Amino acid sequence: MSKYSMFRLLREGLTGNRGWGQAWRSPTPKAAYDAIVVGGGGHGLATAYYLAKNHGITNVAVIEKGWLGGGNTGRNTTVIRSNYFYPESAALYDFSVRLYEGLSQDLNYNVMFSQRGMLMLAHSEPEMEMAARQCNAMRLNGLDAELLDRDQVRRLAPVLNFRDDARYPVHGGVIQPRGGTGRHDAVAWGYARAADALGIDIIQNCEVLDFITEAGRCVGVTTSLGDIRGGVLGAAVAGHSSVLAQLGGYDLPITSYALQAFVSEPLKPVLDTVVLSPATGTYVSQSDKGGLVIGGGLDRVPSYGQNGNMPVQETVLGGLAEMMPALAKVKLLRHWGGIVDVTPDSSPIIGPSGVEGLYLNCGWGTGGFKAIPAGGYFLAHLMANGAHHEISRPFDLTRFETGMLVDESAASGIPH
Repeated sequence: MSKYSMFRLLREGLTGNRGWGQAWRSPTPKAAYDAIVVGGGGHGLATAYYLAKNHGITNVAVIEKGWLGGGNTGRNTTVIRSNYFYPESAALYDFSVRLYEGLSQDLNYNVMFSQRGMLMLAHSEPEMEMAARQCNAMRLNGLDAELLDRDQVRRLAPVLNFRDDARYPVHGGVIQPRGGTGRHDAVAWGYARAADALGIDIIQNCEVLDFITEAGRCVGVTTSLGDIRGGVLGAAVAGHSSVLAQLGGYDLPITSYALQAFVSEPLKPVLDTVVLSPATGTYVSQSDKGGLVIGGGLDRVPSYGQNGNMPVQETVLGGLAEMMPALAKVKLLRHWGGIVDVTPDSSPIIGPSGVEGLYLNCGWGTGGFKAIPAGGYFLAHLMANGAHHEISRPFDLTRFETGMLVDESAASGIPH
């Protein structure tokens, strides 16, 4: 950083940032747009950006009930990976990873994608057999994967529990070197700034109250700021997808749950990869500020709440203490809950809603953040062309009628 930049940063900090302009506008909504995106999180902002960049559609409104990125985009553990089992999932999530790899340059905004690797542990010989199966499947699907033995895992993450009397002894694991973490706020802000620069209207504090339907086609929304019409609509509202479906008159096979996460006090560097233990259901990484970012499984009581509860906290943090006993006395700074939208096969829904003119991007469960670029890219493709991209086609809502499910819940050992 130059001396001038340092001086300006100090000056702005002392004067209330009065010399910095807004990163994006706060426009008054127009009466009509060529396209409307409901949801101002990562997926919605990415959709608007790719509508403008890839398809030349710039007369677009992004409508957000609260503040930009205030939902699940700001309430996750920032893991980015594509270590899935089925070819359809591998293609979808690795498309997202590839977009992430060039996203900072594409948006001219540092999203802090750190490819520190994603390590999934194996705690028994049968689990090592499953790890080898997953590693082989990933390689067949064109993904990067390495099968590690106990000693290789120890060299990579010596803070793990390698004691002989460990309840879950480490036998090895599978690592995806291209996996890692990003900065959730930076992803939202980067897409918002880039979309705004292309002419997109980002309208915050604007709640959708109903859909406007004429002759069986969705032609707009009634909002807290008035009616807004659009030539085509897309919905990317994560855990509230079922709520929106009730307004729109279509059905979704989605159940919403709370997913809790935690951040510890800052520590000196102890972990330079993301580690998941399927046996405990706990996963952890260390942020650039030193805090441990910790997550686990779902609270299996359907809920739209964003508060934590003690039983899940005990399970997740107990799992961390088993994985890394040296960190058992580390203090927590905060914890929170996000609302995740889970489908029966733990794979997303991308495609027509069943109401003409309205398309969906939902059902990502615990995997929404890693899929932001791909989710936005494919929803924009649908809205612009009225047809699927080949990668998104297997995730159409009709798979629940045909039985062509993409069941990743057991295949990849993902938390949900």
